[in-house]
Amino acid sequence: QVQLVESGGGLVQAGGSLRLSCAASGRTFSNMGWFRQAPGKEREFVAAINWRIGGMTSYADSAKGRFTISRDNAKNTVYLQMNSLKPEDTAVYYCAAALGAIFTMKKNEYDYWGQGTQVTVSS
Repeated sequence: QVQLVESGGGLVQAGGSLRLSCAASGRTFSNMGWFRQAPGKEREFVAAINWRIGGMTSYADSAKGRFTISRDNAKNTVYLQMNSLKPEDTAVYYCAAALGAIFTMKKNEYDYWGQGTQVTVSS
């Protein structure tokens, strides 16, 4: 049974940092990503990483230069390091995994989702 378990969310002041973790169990995935959903908004792409393409990464414009996605293959875990956080980063952050081999940033191409972890950035 596949499970994705996120951790690391919380409350932080603007300018602060958080590191989210996503531990996968049940199988390994070529593509894993992070998405977020703020109240009243659609779930949106944040960052993704592909094992097979030398750890290729992709970021939403809002995350570039501030967030870093990485993975620990031995632990089957993906991380999202978030620095210089802003109030507009407040959302529930979801880890996702795709069965396909093609590197994707589209939420409808991800097959498994974690339960989400709340990130709140105060001004």
